[in-house]
Amino acid sequence: MKTLFAAMIATTALISPAIAQDQITEFRIGLLGGENAQDRLASNECFRAYAEEALGVPTKLFTAADYNGVIQGLIGGTLDMAWLGASGYAAVWLENPDAVTPVLVKTNLDGSFTYHSIGFARKDSGITSLDDMKGKVFAFGDPNSTSGYLVPSVEIPAATGATMDSGDYFGEVRFVGGHEQTIVAVSNGDVDAGVTWADGPGDWEDGYNSGALRKAVDAGLVDMNDLVEIWKSKPIPEGPIVLRNALPEDVKAKMVELTANLHANDPDCAYGVAAGETAGFTPIGHDAYETIIAVRRAQMSN
Repeated sequence: MKTLFAAMIATTALISPAIAQDQITEFRIGLLGGENAQDRLASNECFRAYAEEALGVPTKLFTAADYNGVIQGLIGGTLDMAWLGASGYAAVWLENPDAVTPVLVKTNLDGSFTYHSIGFARKDSGITSLDDMKGKVFAFGDPNSTSGYLVPSVEIPAATGATMDSGDYFGEVRFVGGHEQTIVAVSNGDVDAGVTWADGPGDWEDGYNSGALRKAVDAGLVDMNDLVEIWKSKPIPEGPIVLRNALPEDVKAKMVELTANLHANDPDCAYGVAAGETAGFTPIGHDAYETIIAVRRAQMSN
């Protein structure tokens, strides 16, 4: 624990201290899309309460309509903290590299901090692979989602030999707003298949150990026995928890310590915040996301 705490302090010391830092009067945590706003707020309420107690100022949760709302909130300074996807962090860094710093990452039960983009369809659809998706409707969550679009937009064309443009290989590529929306759209038969995220370890029947599928199972939205996996990406680096650089150093240190110890102190709260089973949150730095940043930059130039 002493080693972890030393690493956390070292991590927070890397956050740019050059900006004049006044005492904060409130603390604002941004929540990415992926499930409906009410469920996002409920899953993170315990963490909000802990943060408010630790900081001694009103702490608020903000649910944006899409990923870009949280991205722009961090860039514009209206949000202080968020758990971003790797692509979301890349978007922030590419627009303003001085806005935030990665401090922690969710770890899986096996100690890894990667996850996968998962392509899935209804079992009764007869679709079992990307080969069966030619001419069909494929749903994606959000253009700023790592697993919900960025990684599939690179790996799926490599597998199919076609672009992601509607009508090229797939009949239609449709954005439906988020991971939960994708899962519901596939489950209801509104689209032929979709992609979402899962950590990878665990059982399909449970929606793996953590991720959007696990949250959907917990919420009673789907029975995984009605779905089938049709594609799985290579491992993706889990997105970072970031803090706004302009925050006072003591605020950063308190939030890093609170988050790093959350799993040990309140496993149930950590389950909700991490979207399922986790080994906790461990230090991470910018270097872990340079590959995703390069992919995002390349897409922007196309």
